[in-house]
Amino acid sequence: MKKRPLPLSKVYCHLEPGPVVMVTTANKQKANIMTMSWLTMMDFEPPVIGCVMSNRNYSFNNLLKTKQCVINIPTVAMAKAVVGVGNCSGAKVDKFKKFHLTPIPASSIQVPMIDECYLNLECRVIDAKLANKYNFFVLEVVKAWINPQKKTPKTIHHIGKGRFIVDGKIIKLASKMK
Repeated sequence: MKKRPLPLSKVYCHLEPGPVVMVTTANKQKANIMTMSWLTMMDFEPPVIGCVMSNRNYSFNNLLKTKQCVINIPTVAMAKAVVGVGNCSGAKVDKFKKFHLTPIPASSIQVPMIDECYLNLECRVIDAKLANKYNFFVLEVVKAWINPQKKTPKTIHHIGKGRFIVDGKIIKLASKMK
């Protein structure tokens, strides 16, 4: 098998590990939603997540100032809304209204959750030292909510240029991990 060079701009398409999520933030004037796929688990109990949020996004300053957000995990049924949210700016658009999404109050923070998402993670920023240089935030999940009616939700995973993979069949292999 002969390999060929891969352009460095394509590397991320092969490393996107997690689902595309919808992050809600809020400032005194309004709440916002942005689409994001650059997340990584950093610790498990309590859950700690690292995320990259471009400083060009309207949500970046909200997160930097309030130190609060909700990571809302949508199903594949919400794919068109997810892409639509990602293709417009919260500085100009009320994304909850435009995409018919329902804000519901979080219990531990002052940022709304998206009711239509099957999983909602209330988060606080615990480290923003790398935010100005690398747009990297470390978040601690302080409360998690799941819709028990969605037993095996399918999520979407971004692989670049408007293309997504839908997670598929679950396989179970022997593991010594708890």
